[in-house]
Amino acid sequence: MTHGMLTLDALAAHVERGEIETVVVGFTDHYGRMMGKRFDAEFFVQDAAEHGTHGCDYLLIVDMEMNPTPGYTYANWERGFGDFHLVPDLSTLRVATWLDKTAMVLCDVMDEKTHSQVTVAPRSILRRQIEKVAALGYSAMAASELEFFAFDDSYRQAAQKKYTNLQPMGWYVEDYHILQGTREEKYVAQARHHLKHSGIPVENSKGEWGHGQHELNVRYAESLIMADRHAVFKQCLKEIADAMGVSVTFMAKPFADQAGSSGHLHFSLWQDRVNAFAGDKPLGKVKGSDIFRWFLGGWMAHAAELMVFYAPTVNSYKRYVDLSWAPTRIAWSYDNRTAGFRIVGSGKSLRIENRIPGADCNPYLAYAASLASGLDGIANQIEPPAMFDGDIYAAQSLPRVPRTLEHAVDLFANSAFAKQAFGAQVVEHYTHFYEAEIDAFNKSVTDWERARYFERI
Repeated sequence: MTHGMLTLDALAAHVERGEIETVVVGFTDHYGRMMGKRFDAEFFVQDAAEHGTHGCDYLLIVDMEMNPTPGYTYANWERGFGDFHLVPDLSTLRVATWLDKTAMVLCDVMDEKTHSQVTVAPRSILRRQIEKVAALGYSAMAASELEFFAFDDSYRQAAQKKYTNLQPMGWYVEDYHILQGTREEKYVAQARHHLKHSGIPVENSKGEWGHGQHELNVRYAESLIMADRHAVFKQCLKEIADAMGVSVTFMAKPFADQAGSSGHLHFSLWQDRVNAFAGDKPLGKVKGSDIFRWFLGGWMAHAAELMVFYAPTVNSYKRYVDLSWAPTRIAWSYDNRTAGFRIVGSGKSLRIENRIPGADCNPYLAYAASLASGLDGIANQIEPPAMFDGDIYAAQSLPRVPRTLEHAVDLFANSAFAKQAFGAQVVEHYTHFYEAEIDAFNKSVTDWERARYFERI
């Protein structure tokens, strides 16, 4: 068992010795935020571990401010906002070492009456795609590369300053820079330590392109396990920062004049503990299997229409700027960081890296979109376009990623493939979710507008 993970019996022993007193029981909402309850650890062992708990179904229709958004079919004022059933997935039970005497477990969101998975819950959406992968005899291995900006300001101070004039932990570009990275070790070393001891194996961390921007990488795993790690990773890093009186952000583009933060996704399919992408058929500079080629073809073919699952906010699309390390075009290449799809490794390490998602993506939705697209590529033997060799930023003829959330939502809402892959109910639900996000932005007045128009218009 991975270090930091717990069985129920092991948890009971910790509770008996007084080492764990609290269990966080959580799930992610559409934004990827952790929601749930804190349980007395003894009660969790004796009752909630088996029977679960309940939550209000409004949690799957709220906006960022926790306001219930009208217009959803799943939950609304007319239906009275009933409960759903939160069922702990005990395979996710872990010590949360960054919290005092605390364990954490993630839940599946189940319908109170039918006892089936709630269709529109993010973890349910990914589970259905994993079931399709398993039906073909494969397991999907994945990894997330998450970047973030770190600041010496606390979250409360940042809010009081209206998120302007913040003090980054580093003050010049620190990509791979050890000295500049050392200045952030007061925080990042704590993050590595607590992730490792809380069931999330760490590989390394490094400075990134922005001021105070960092990347921390964890080991790859089966896709549901990795999506769970991704969700816990963000919660852990935010709570460590909060406890230290500093702050981090996973916004895709917090500053117009600096690089954005990515959430690169790596995928490969495995069968009988062998990488099914490995093979000897040439494809550009790569050799791989038909499964590899078709998975790549499908992933690319459906990237634009499923963009909302990779880039879910208005801010997400500010990241797609030429010469900024973020991909702006849907193309693939071998070990080329200007490509939306970068092929990495060879033989048993061969995998596809999708560089389109930002650090703001919900991992369950982004992973589900990736698997649905790749599986369609396999089912229909979709051929990828020719490999592009060179600077993809300069290739104006290549298809571009959607420029705005409005554009991406329109593609998603009208996608026959999305409805086939996820169901019409899911497409309708998430279309409304993203449209509500757009509406909230369009009604706001920004600092940019005041600076531009206050005097001179």
